[in-house]
Amino acid sequence: MSFFGKNIKKIRKIKSLSQQAFADIFDLKRGTLGAYEEGRSEPKIDTLVRVASHFSISIDQLLTRELTVNELLQFKEDLTLNSTKAKIVRFAVVPCITEDLTTDYIRNFDKPGFVRDLPSMQLPINPEKEFRGYTVVSLEMTDHDRGYYPKDVVIGERVPKDVVKKLNAGTLVLVVVEDKLIFRRLYVTNSTAVLRADHKNIDDYIYALNDLKEVWRVRYTFFRRLPDFGDDVEDKLEVLEQELLRIRERLK
Repeated sequence: MSFFGKNIKKIRKIKSLSQQAFADIFDLKRGTLGAYEEGRSEPKIDTLVRVASHFSISIDQLLTRELTVNELLQFKEDLTLNSTKAKIVRFAVVPCITEDLTTDYIRNFDKPGFVRDLPSMQLPINPEKEFRGYTVVSLEMTDHDRGYYPKDVVIGERVPKDVVKKLNAGTLVLVVVEDKLIFRRLYVTNSTAVLRADHKNIDDYIYALNDLKEVWRVRYTFFRRLPDFGDDVEDKLEVLEQELLRIRERLK
C-alpha cells in the first residue's frame, strides 16, 4: 500500500477540512476518501494527478513516503494552518456539448462516464443543480439579426420529466429526442411537444412528450458578441434615468 491515504489525511488536517469538504474539491464521494485514508483503497491515476497538481506535490512524494507537516507547508503558500485565510467556494461543474461531440452525446447522454469526460467549465451557480452547456451551431434561433448565433454558448438546467408540462410557453430548451439534439423554444399542448425556431422560415419539430429523452431549460448565455437589444433600449434607459432624478429631487 502507498502513503497516499496518510498524506491526504495530513493535508486535510493542516487545511482544517472535513472529509466531505476535501472530497468535494476533487469530485469524490466522502466514503471513497475515507477508504483512501484508511488504506482500504488506492486512488485512480486521474485522482492522484489532480491531488498532486492541486497542492504542487509530486506524485512520487505523495505515494512513496509519509510527508511531514513542515514539508507540506513548503509545497504551496496557501497550504496553511490558518483555515480562515482561504474559504473554499464550490462552483458548479458544467459539462459542455460542442459541435464535434453532438453525435456522441446523443448516443451516450445517459452514460455517467461519458458525461464526466466531456469538456467542462466551472461557474458560480448553484452546485446542487445539474447543468449542461451547449455550443450553438446554426442560425435557427436568430430573428432579424438578433438571437443566438453559432459559437454562442447556452447553459441549461435539467428539467425533470414530470415538470416539462409546467414550463411556460416559449421557454428556451435544449432537448435530446430520437437522433437529434435540438435547441429551440418549447410549446406543450396536451401530450405533444412543439419545438419552434425563432427563424420564421424553419418548420417546427413536433414530438410526443414521452419521446423527449432529456430536457434542459436554458438559464444562462455566453454571447461571442454584444447582443443587439433593439434601438429603443437606450431611449428607455434615458427615460428611467430622468425618472430616478425626479424621485431623488422629491426625496430631498
